[in-house]
Amino acid sequence: MIGVALLTLIVVLLTLGGGSRSTGSANSSPTEHATPTSSRAAKRLTPLSPQWRGNGRPVTISFGGDVHFEGVLGQRLATNPTTALGPSVASLMGGVNLSMADLDTALTNGTCPIPQHKSYVWYAPSSAINALQGGGIALVSMANSHGEDCGQPGLVMSLSEASSANYPVVGIGNNAAQAYAPYLFTTRGQRIAVLAASQLFAPGLQASWSATSSQPGVASALNQAALISAVKSARKTADTVVVYLNWGSEAKSCPNPSQPPLARALVKAGADIVVGAGTQVQAGAGYIGQALVDYGLGNLAFYDSAAPESTSGSLVVTVTGRHIDHFTWRPAVISGGIPTPLSGAASTNAVNQWASLRSCAGLSATPSTLATTSSRSKSKP
Repeated sequence: MIGVALLTLIVVLLTLGGGSRSTGSANSSPTEHATPTSSRAAKRLTPLSPQWRGNGRPVTISFGGDVHFEGVLGQRLATNPTTALGPSVASLMGGVNLSMADLDTALTNGTCPIPQHKSYVWYAPSSAINALQGGGIALVSMANSHGEDCGQPGLVMSLSEASSANYPVVGIGNNAAQAYAPYLFTTRGQRIAVLAASQLFAPGLQASWSATSSQPGVASALNQAALISAVKSARKTADTVVVYLNWGSEAKSCPNPSQPPLARALVKAGADIVVGAGTQVQAGAGYIGQALVDYGLGNLAFYDSAAPESTSGSLVVTVTGRHIDHFTWRPAVISGGIPTPLSGAASTNAVNQWASLRSCAGLSATPSTLATTSSRSKSKP
């Protein structure tokens, strides 16, 4: 009887010990097992904590700059929407869990209800959505200096066309609540929130273009309080918070005086990744504290054909919750409206040139322990 009892005890102990082991899965990786629940300290973390890593599984996101369908791109769109952006955009943006770019045009039924009084008025038919999908772009921001080129009726039309195609668009809305609302996406069990806003408005159009409680429009980054409130709200439940901005000075590869303060404010509010476009050229990328900031993605697919506007590519970021695992630039050059990925020495030179832009951006090449939002702080709207 003693022998039977002893054998039973051994079996029970072995069963209890084996229950804590992970069997893994086809998608598992070493980092997936280092979850925040592995220690008492980690159990106290929340999405407000700078150390938060969600479920510990990495997510990769690609970011492209401006895309429009003017000139040669308009011709490609009319010929075949599915292949209008060619295979190269899909190559630059692909192999990731989420991809996004800036749709630098109004999206309409092919008409422009109220063309705005500005130098360039751009609008594209709803077939542009097929082109974006064919290019592997899963999400776009329309919070930019062309999103309302056809007036409020054109913006409402953009929302309708995107909704009909079940294609996600951020940064515009029928009111401010919709315009500042994040796109919420869950992949690999990680909750990603993406917001968008614009610092750039044509002269005299800021008031009529900015979304309010009763006016359709663009999410304005000039209303910093509203944008910060939206970031803080998203921070409460998202594992990773991304802010995509239309900002900078035309053709300038260094940030203007308004960009760094906004970037710091967004990081302090809880943004983990702050990226943007709008100047048609690249700008520096690096860290503010633990957050990744890119001041200028340049053009992704555009009718510009001369450097530096023809310099293109995508920023690819791997992030685990609030931790930036690594980021890299996939370089390309625009020819015939679409980007051609670079390889060999040309790729190396382009990446080195991209990295050198950090010098005037005031960003760090490595993360620091700068606090963003502590686990004890109360995130107030």
